[in-house]
Amino acid sequence: METEGWPALQPLLCLAWLAATLPIVAAALPIPAAAGGHLLRRLLSAFSSRGKTVRPSPASSSASSSSKAKFTVPQKYFMHFYLVGVVATTTLLLAIWFYAYMKMTPLLPESSSYSTIASHLVGSNSFAFGRVRSCTMGHKYRVWRTVFVLLLMEIQVLRRLYETEHVFHYSPSARMHIVGYLTGLFYYVAAPLSLASPCIPEAAEYIQGQVAEFIVKGRARMPDLVIDSSSLLQPLLKLGWSQWIGAVIFIWGSLHQIRCHAILGSLREHKDSDEYVIPCGDWFNRVSCPHYLAELVIYFGMLIASGGEDIPVWFLFIFVITNLSFAAVETHKWYLQKLEDYPRSRYAIIPFVC
Repeated sequence: METEGWPALQPLLCLAWLAATLPIVAAALPIPAAAGGHLLRRLLSAFSSRGKTVRPSPASSSASSSSKAKFTVPQKYFMHFYLVGVVATTTLLLAIWFYAYMKMTPLLPESSSYSTIASHLVGSNSFAFGRVRSCTMGHKYRVWRTVFVLLLMEIQVLRRLYETEHVFHYSPSARMHIVGYLTGLFYYVAAPLSLASPCIPEAAEYIQGQVAEFIVKGRARMPDLVIDSSSLLQPLLKLGWSQWIGAVIFIWGSLHQIRCHAILGSLREHKDSDEYVIPCGDWFNRVSCPHYLAELVIYFGMLIASGGEDIPVWFLFIFVITNLSFAAVETHKWYLQKLEDYPRSRYAIIPFVC
């Protein structure tokens, strides 16, 4: 839905995700070297490299080490991703939750309005631009569903921020390419925007109206804001089965990712050591990058919880699949090349698939 003064946010997000996904898909395709396929794969591999895959070996010359470190940043800058993600997600969550509380409560059908009931039954979400909108049941559910999904995203970015600081111990020599760093910053802004995109224009319009009214009237003439905790939470408990199924999938993926990250974080007893130990346990027994597999499960849960009606969320999920699959395959290749005793029975990211 769009409002006056707002650009077509959802198409812009879809184009951004498409632009980020297509190079990865092209690099994965068997494009002949004469057509630039090999060069594309090398470039993308370099851009996505991080940690052990970009770390110069002890035997390498100083010139080689300097070349590898060019256009890279320390891998501990991963924390920047989650700081940006927390700021973006929290801002959107508070704004849309406030809008939902003020304009979409209570989450009950208006029995006196035939058009409202009919709109809910047929799933109509059409509203006139630039004026007060009729709050059909379908639209109320859509707004509160967005709050629910943003809550899941908030849990995800807060947990990842905590893990980056307290679970992972990045080697001083571990680095990542600047393109990968910028991609991560883009991702943690665009992901919450995509999850919230159905409601951002109307929520922003409402908040702008409230700010303008405050400026004109002043604090003394504004009504007191009384927040009822039950009205903040009860609408979330009345959402449909898809939200709770999505939440269960999200929790399942999160628990496995927590376990896999704990395994990775405990591999080096000494933080400054560059020695690499083969991870084992949990999903590591089946795939080389189970933390990536868990991430796929987490975002699949968000997709289910979102109701699957919003195209930007699908584009987000497709990007997550392609990006993490490409990174997992590169990591798996590194394991096989560098570690002679690495288990050959493991897949890269998805058991029995790749």
